[in-house]
Amino acid sequence: MDVNDLNLFVRIAQLQSISAAARDLSITPAGASARLAALERKLGARLLHRTTRQATLTEDGLAFLPHAEHVVNAAEAARAALGREQAAPRGTLRVAAPASFARMHIVPGLRDFCSQYPDLALDMRISDSVVDLVEGAFDVAVRYAELSDSSFVARRLAPDKRVLVASPEYIERHGRPNTPDDLAEHACLVVGTLDLWTFRGKGGERIQHRVTPTVRINDGGAVRDAACAGLGIALMATWCAADELRSGALVPALPEYPLVSTQTLWALYPSSRELAPKVRIFMDWLVNRFGGQPYWDRGLEGILENSE
Repeated sequence: MDVNDLNLFVRIAQLQSISAAARDLSITPAGASARLAALERKLGARLLHRTTRQATLTEDGLAFLPHAEHVVNAAEAARAALGREQAAPRGTLRVAAPASFARMHIVPGLRDFCSQYPDLALDMRISDSVVDLVEGAFDVAVRYAELSDSSFVARRLAPDKRVLVASPEYIERHGRPNTPDDLAEHACLVVGTLDLWTFRGKGGERIQHRVTPTVRINDGGAVRDAACAGLGIALMATWCAADELRSGALVPALPEYPLVSTQTLWALYPSSRELAPKVRIFMDWLVNRFGGQPYWDRGLEGILENSE
């Protein structure tokens, strides 16, 4: 049984489209249909229901899919064991990433990544909604979260450090809050549903404060811009607001009560899959780009600590 035919079947099952899988594998839709029909004849089973718009798994296809995936992943791992030259990454790498982070910190580096791997096409979906990696047929995802799901293999990229910020004009008009309780007297800007803010008190204790937002926007970059415009105090990740903190467009709003974040930036892939060369090189690239102290945090220590 041809591994390439099994790979075609797996991609059709993942993408639910013969034409999409054909584009992914750089073959014609007619050629893909012919190869799939030949595979079904060899197996003596119909694997997919076909319509003009979609291809869905039959009962036999559902039973056969995990075995086909195992063979395809084992073949990729075997090629990878021969070394980087023989296992040059190719095909399409499907990546999911948070929208604001991807625009600010992944996309600007892609010219370098893509020039290193010219045979690899990148299909990136950016959204702040958490996507299902398996159902969406994604190879790797970037997430900032508290990771507790053992169904993923993950590599830590960077801490998700956060700070309360406001524009100097807002501070001049309204003053700085002295404690988290004082936030009730201020306009607060919230990213999505993140309205429960956790601080470390002067004695090391945790203080939780739920704010009532004056403005709520489901995009971190937009909330940062609203804070720069003087609309209020915002909880921001440093990866989103570092440039504005350095330029002085934003300043720390409550420096004596640092924010506590349990989240971390991760690169992950489903543990049910072998680490294909294309996934390995992309995860290595992310670690090299963001690992250690991430570049956006360099030089911020003095700004965050000396802001009285």
